[in-house]
Amino acid sequence: MDKVDRIDLKIIDELQRNARITVTELASRVGLSKTPCQLRIKRLEEQGYITGYTALVDQSKLGLDHIAFVQVTLNNTSSKALAAFNEAASKIAEVEQCHMIAGGFDYLLKVRTRDMASYRSVLGEKLSTLPHVLQTTTFVVMENVKERGL
Repeated sequence: MDKVDRIDLKIIDELQRNARITVTELASRVGLSKTPCQLRIKRLEEQGYITGYTALVDQSKLGLDHIAFVQVTLNNTSSKALAAFNEAASKIAEVEQCHMIAGGFDYLLKVRTRDMASYRSVLGEKLSTLPHVLQTTTFVVMENVKERGL
């Protein structure tokens, strides 16, 4: 993969702040003309630095105010067990993020639901029944202080 330079990094930073920015405005902000800026964006996409574009949504306006982080410990960490967990966890709509962790537990999940009652249901019916789950520990978010892109 080709290396990125400071202009590429500026392009990436600006697109992370506002993916709907016009190419003309983006070019102006990074010190390029429109065509070279478009070419750099295309190259960054083709090389996998930019993997997609998305809309940031205020989840609380959709009634999804409850956020919990869940530590998951597995009873088996063989490659096959990890793959089974990964596949099953990725299918749960309420799981916004799933990270394999090096430390005292195996995974950290960010789970978003309407309220504590719906979280309890997700925990009991979905998370606890994932392949190879030995134990879960839940940490409920009291206030969202900073989230990238917001």
